[in-house]
Amino acid sequence: MAFALAAGAAWGQPADYPNKPIRLVSPFNPGGAIDVLNRLIGERLSARLDVQVVVDARPGANTIIGTEIVARAPADGYTFLITTNSTHTNNPALYKSLPYDPVKDFAPITQVSLGSVLFVVAKDAPYDDINGFIAWAKGLGRPVSYGSWGIGSSGHLYGTLLEKAAPGRLSHVPYKGEVQAIGDVHGGSLDSTFCSPVGAKPQIAAGRIKALAMTGAQRSAAMPELATFKEQGVEGLDLTLYVAAYAPAGTPAAIVERLQREIKAVIAEPDVRQKMLDQGQTPVGSTPAELQAVLVREAPKWAELIRISGAKVE
Repeated sequence: MAFALAAGAAWGQPADYPNKPIRLVSPFNPGGAIDVLNRLIGERLSARLDVQVVVDARPGANTIIGTEIVARAPADGYTFLITTNSTHTNNPALYKSLPYDPVKDFAPITQVSLGSVLFVVAKDAPYDDINGFIAWAKGLGRPVSYGSWGIGSSGHLYGTLLEKAAPGRLSHVPYKGEVQAIGDVHGGSLDSTFCSPVGAKPQIAAGRIKALAMTGAQRSAAMPELATFKEQGVEGLDLTLYVAAYAPAGTPAAIVERLQREIKAVIAEPDVRQKMLDQGQTPVGSTPAELQAVLVREAPKWAELIRISGAKVE
């Protein structure tokens, strides 16, 4: 036992870690897809770590507000972040300056999941697939509005890529989250929106909206009946989103590895895994080094796609 305690301290993890509540910063509106996922993970981590993991929702500015909080937090293992790839790959390409450095200010923990996004419209829309939507948009006589969860978000980028199939026919409406956008599609004040399966499926089941297509290279386990954009002949929207966890830079490696092991164990629990699949999230649980490799590979790809798409922070 003495050897084990000494080894833990030598690797940078205090022998009694964790011994107080841990803050999981969620840079999204409460009730949104990733916030729901974060609360599920936080609940199960609390049981595994035997301390309370408090989910602290800090939405705003394309995840920048919550991300900066973590970047400036003490590197002691008691604050970490779970966010989408937008935080570390899209934002650096969209903003001239950020209050955080996506590389220098963070220690990668794990890639939590890969995800897909839905494109939904009003239930009574006069078309049932994406090509019908495009034809309708071309003949409407006014720009077709589409929502996303913020300027420069992946949903915004998907919209600019979709507009290549209907040039000049789409108009972006940024929201602070997906819940209001979905409600506005149902209410008729918004023509369409990109959103998560977890946010849209209850509304689809209730007959309030309908889904036309799914992003990603292949169909999602959450809605295997729904064809992808690519299957319907629309190229460019097969980009895969991902969710990942980060600690402040300088967090001891042993603590980072402990958090990685515990998050991986949580998302491997059968009921958690099924809930994630239902949300359109495929569990991953990579090592810190594997997540770092993803960042190195994906950041230039997303930056180039943002440049080509013309998406800009307004």
